[in-house]
Amino acid sequence: MENFLTSSRNRTLLLLGVIGLILIAGGIFYAGLNTGGTKVEVLNVGTAEDNLKNITAEISGEVQNPGVYKLTSGSRIDDLLTAAGGFSGKADRVWSGKYLNRAAVITDGQKVYVPLSNQQSNDLSANKSDGVKTDQSVLGVTGSHPVNINTASLTDLDSLPGIGPVYGQSIIEHRPYSSVEELLTKGALKTSVYNKVKDLVSVY
Repeated sequence: MENFLTSSRNRTLLLLGVIGLILIAGGIFYAGLNTGGTKVEVLNVGTAEDNLKNITAEISGEVQNPGVYKLTSGSRIDDLLTAAGGFSGKADRVWSGKYLNRAAVITDGQKVYVPLSNQQSNDLSANKSDGVKTDQSVLGVTGSHPVNINTASLTDLDSLPGIGPVYGQSIIEHRPYSSVEELLTKGALKTSVYNKVKDLVSVY
């Protein structure tokens, strides 16, 4: 009788041990399923700076540090002027205040020129004697230089020979231009009008 009881206890303990092992193994397997089923995806998000397009522009004349500068797309003339250290002591502040649109957006490859005070006076006198309109000066370009068709206002374009409000608006709507010839290839002007202004405009 005692041997039977001992044998029964042994079988019970063995059975409990087997059940315990099964439970442990099942728990480990279940935990493994949960871990393996969870996917963590790491997204590489570039910085805002990486997503911004850089442009290159030149500023010359009477500024502290004339040269070529890289700026972010959408920068203004004022940003370029600040990068160059501002006006020099010899800059024509009156002319710049009247003609230099510091709020204008810079286009890639654009050049801005800030004249000497005396130089600007001489240029204006020369233009008057030659019969050239001085109100065509825009965006840091002296009156003796062509009008920038990428940045000129409708009023500035309207002052050109043969360009009225209609053609002026057409020039603006077909921007940007990489060359003066694109006034024709893009259909902004017809040939007869283009021939009148081709030597008076530029893309800078």
